[in-house]
Amino acid sequence: MTPPIVKRYFLAVDRYKWIIPVSVAVGMAAAGVVISQPEPVPIYKAEAMLVANRPPISFSAIGAEVRQPLESLTNDTLVSSTLLEAVAKEVGIKPQELVKKTKIEVNAPKAVKGTVAAPAQVEILYTDDDQDRAQVVMEQYIKRVIEQSRLNNSARLRSVIDAINQRLPKARQELQVAEQSLERYDRVEGPQLLAAQNGSLIGAITGSQTQQRQLQLQLEGINAQIASIQQRLGLSPNQAYASSALSADPIIGSLRAQIQQIESQLAVLGKDLRPEHPTIVTLLNQRQAYEEELSKRAQEVMGGNGIAAPLTADVRQNSSLDPARQQLANTLVTLQTQQESLQQQLIGTTRSEQELRQQYSTIPNKQLERTRLEDQVKLKKALHDQMQVKLVDARAAEAETVSSLSLGTAPSITRSEVTAPKSIPVTLAIGGLVGLLVGGGLIFLLDTLEGKFYTEEDLREALRQRDVAILGSLPLVKVWHIDDSPVLLRSDSPYGEYYERFRSKLRLAEGKALKMVLMTSTIDQEGKTVCAYNLAIAAARAGKRTLLIEGDLRSPSRCDYVGIAPDPDSAIEPLRYYGQISECIRLAPEVENLYIVPSAGPQRQAASILESSEMRRLLEDSRGRFDLVVIDTPSLSRCNDALLLEPYSDGMVLVTRPGTSQESILTEAIDHLTESDDHRLLGAVINGVEIQLPRAIEDAMIAGSYSSGSNYGTGIDEEAKEVTTSNRH
Repeated sequence: MTPPIVKRYFLAVDRYKWIIPVSVAVGMAAAGVVISQPEPVPIYKAEAMLVANRPPISFSAIGAEVRQPLESLTNDTLVSSTLLEAVAKEVGIKPQELVKKTKIEVNAPKAVKGTVAAPAQVEILYTDDDQDRAQVVMEQYIKRVIEQSRLNNSARLRSVIDAINQRLPKARQELQVAEQSLERYDRVEGPQLLAAQNGSLIGAITGSQTQQRQLQLQLEGINAQIASIQQRLGLSPNQAYASSALSADPIIGSLRAQIQQIESQLAVLGKDLRPEHPTIVTLLNQRQAYEEELSKRAQEVMGGNGIAAPLTADVRQNSSLDPARQQLANTLVTLQTQQESLQQQLIGTTRSEQELRQQYSTIPNKQLERTRLEDQVKLKKALHDQMQVKLVDARAAEAETVSSLSLGTAPSITRSEVTAPKSIPVTLAIGGLVGLLVGGGLIFLLDTLEGKFYTEEDLREALRQRDVAILGSLPLVKVWHIDDSPVLLRSDSPYGEYYERFRSKLRLAEGKALKMVLMTSTIDQEGKTVCAYNLAIAAARAGKRTLLIEGDLRSPSRCDYVGIAPDPDSAIEPLRYYGQISECIRLAPEVENLYIVPSAGPQRQAASILESSEMRRLLEDSRGRFDLVVIDTPSLSRCNDALLLEPYSDGMVLVTRPGTSQESILTEAIDHLTESDDHRLLGAVINGVEIQLPRAIEDAMIAGSYSSGSNYGTGIDEEAKEVTTSNRH
């Protein structure tokens, strides 16, 4: 087995393979210089010095800012291709030869503690075998370099003006949009906020409570009166109403008198006559007729077949109230009517108080929303005003633009002699070998300074050193078509068993069942989104009712992985979108038991949305409705959104990847998460690990008869393209 350090070095050589031939070439070139045997040749050196030009009196701030400092000048900025061509044409030589004979150095001495640094200087050196040509070239250099510096300053100022003009319409539009949003909010929610500020809403709630107490006191008094009258009268309110109505009817009174008269005659005649005597039979028939008339009249008096007030069987007894008892019965009926009226008023007052309290409970959120909108207007206005000021200042600076250089020392020409070199092959070979060794060491140094984990073993060792549980090693998903998805939609995928192991190990993390897991990474391109989708799919296939929440509101939704089209209105009104829980939760058509909450991103105020009450209710409702909830969040180096959602979850899973994860960022993130008691790090997964598929499965996948995550095309003759999860997200 290859040691990890050797494997890492081979990977570094593959990344920096261009260094080897370059270092060998540089070594051989250096050897050629060393072994050269010079021959005397007369050379004329023309020298001149340019110093920083003091700026004139300036009335603009940008004029001094855009003036290029002498310390930042380089050969490319001082000597452009146009300048070289102009000088070469003036003196009659080729531009390439002019470049070889020219040397320009910028000297910017550093200040020693307690002293003032010497001014920066630009030294121009030109060598030629013709003294007159050297003089002309140096004069042309001085003239054109100074002019080139002025043109550079003008170009920098013009780029500033163009940039401001390009950004100003967008800033003005954003300011107008923010002002319109604040105006619309004030029109809709302003009355309630004003009522809360001046205390009228609190006064209405207090008045409603006072009215309820008064109604309750009145109701208690009426109840006491009803109970007292019922006790004395011996009738319920409905019975009292029926008895009073029957006793007050004159026809019923007449019928009762006739029935009583017949009964008196029957009592007298019954002593001498038998029951079958015609007189007795006639009186009995008359009494029966009167009683039937009495019942019919009672039904007419009560109306509605006794529904308004139930009619008892004994009409004669119920219609025998004397005036005093009849007055008490009427009073009882009146009190019952008042009781029902007060009860309805109490119910209405209670409902009104609840509505007022509901309005009052939403006031803090509305005040925060208005404050947020007002702050946006202030920020947009401040940015717009600042850009306006900068634009005016930049246009004023156009008349003040001058060169950053001026002539410090007049050109001088000196004569010297150089020698022509002669090469030795052995020394060149030694130089090439030294260059090869230096190149190998430079590759190792660059790999060390890069600070990335390039092997799975390095990542495992780093996680073990910080006592972070490794929940699984997830494979590098290979797809054979550029339009294919790395999400494992097919149940026969050879990669599915790795995510099932990850799910099983995660289920036993911390010794308890986890219902809500948060997925994040330290930086982008580590494949956390695809890991979250595949984990949710593995749980859904295991029979778990699974929900995947796309918590990355700073990026577009990836719900197209599972055949879901995002809601186009969610990005416009994200709070309303997350507030309608039944609508934002979508069923994945291609995976059973899998539900998705697509992201409403990209959003500028992502943190505010994640901290909203709508998002909190969505998370709390999801915990009770699903067996497992997977939350996909942005990387920790990008923003703190994952830390905002972590308190609502049962723990956090960190996604790492060889070749992408950076050592400094990963260790800093793990130390922060493990040292704080506010965060729960369940462990980490190593994503993008290369595995060797069985030959039969790989041939079937290339041919298109087997799918590892989606429907692959058939008849592909070219080499299968490897698309990792980072290329998809």
